[in-house]
Amino acid sequence: MKKLRVLVGCEYSGRVRQAFRDLGHLAWSCDLLPAEDGSRFHVTGDIIPLLDDNWDLAIFHPPCTYLSVSGMHWTKRGLRDPQLTEDALVFVQKLMNAPIPLIAIENPVSIISSRIRKPDQIIHPYQFGEDASKKTCLWLKGLPLLKPTNFVSPRMVCRGDKVSLPRWGNQCDGGQSKLGPGDDRWRDRSRTYAGIARAMAYQYSFAAYNC
Repeated sequence: MKKLRVLVGCEYSGRVRQAFRDLGHLAWSCDLLPAEDGSRFHVTGDIIPLLDDNWDLAIFHPPCTYLSVSGMHWTKRGLRDPQLTEDALVFVQKLMNAPIPLIAIENPVSIISSRIRKPDQIIHPYQFGEDASKKTCLWLKGLPLLKPTNFVSPRMVCRGDKVSLPRWGNQCDGGQSKLGPGDDRWRDRSRTYAGIARAMAYQYSFAAYNC
């Protein structure tokens, strides 16, 4: 079968890029940071000049710093220049409008939903074999919804009123992330879970062959 030309944008970890390469595709990643895995199939720099390079499929992970709903309180309190959010939205719109037939854009819950359009799908890592909960939004062009591959059951935490609440491995009993504050926290949170990366590679490849 044809090897697909796949661009994985704003990804330094290489997880999604490698999942496609494991299937034999010509996948490249691009980020302002060098590849965490040291791969030679990575471009360090601006992704915009690469968008016109005849890709079959692209998966973009635009930085969520100025887009996520959880971080907008800094802007609303006047502690961050609102133009940073406007610039981030322009960047997302450029990715959405790229001349690539099949596109997926991944982000946490963000103002992309209210300022551009609502996501086509919301997924969690626990639907794809990962003991983790993280609401992840997908905006799709020409691609199907991802089908869950392996549901990981949570542990149940009982509150004083006897209400049981689900918690996964990346959460403390109160529901917060177990990742503590630190300079590398954003790196750890930005990595795509391997189960999701594999599902994207298999299912999106199949969709490309049948579109």
